[in-house]
Amino acid sequence: MTTPVPAPQPLWYRACVVLGGGALLAAAAVDFFAIIGRHSGIPLLGSIELVQVLVGIAGTVALVAATLHRNHARVRVLSDRVDAGTAGLLYRFNALCGAAFFLALAAGSAWLAHDLWSAQEASELWQLPYRPLRIAGVAGLLGITLLSLRQAWQGREQ
Repeated sequence: MTTPVPAPQPLWYRACVVLGGGALLAAAAVDFFAIIGRHSGIPLLGSIELVQVLVGIAGTVALVAATLHRNHARVRVLSDRVDAGTAGLLYRFNALCGAAFFLALAAGSAWLAHDLWSAQEASELWQLPYRPLRIAGVAGLLGITLLSLRQAWQGREQ
C-alpha cells in the first residue's frame, strides 16, 4: 500500500506556516530561556512581553491561514441533515456571520488604535511599540473579513 503524496502547498500558505510557526518557536525559546535564567540566577526580564507579542503574531497568522483553508471549527448538526441547496445557504449564512464577527473585531481594534495613536504606547521593559502590532492585527482581521465574504459569495464548502 502506498501513501498518497500531498499536493504542494501554495507560497502564501508556506509563508503563513513559516511566519506563524517561527513566531511560536521564538515564543517557546524565549520562555525556555526565561525559565532557565530564573533557575540559574540570570533572569530574562520582560520575557512575558516578548511572548505576548510573538503569540499575537502567531495567532493572527493562524486565523488568516485557517480562513484561507476554510478550516475554522464548524458544527454540522443542521447541514448534514438537509439537502445540498439548503446546506449551501447555511454555509453562506455561516460565512456571512463570520465576516460580520471579524469585521466587528477589526472595527473595535481600529477604534482602539485610533484612540491610542498619539499615546506612543510601548511595553514596559523592552519598550516594544504597540502601534505596528495594532496595525497588523487590524489588517489581519480585515483580511479575514474579506476572505469570509469571498467564501460566502462562492457559496460552497471545501
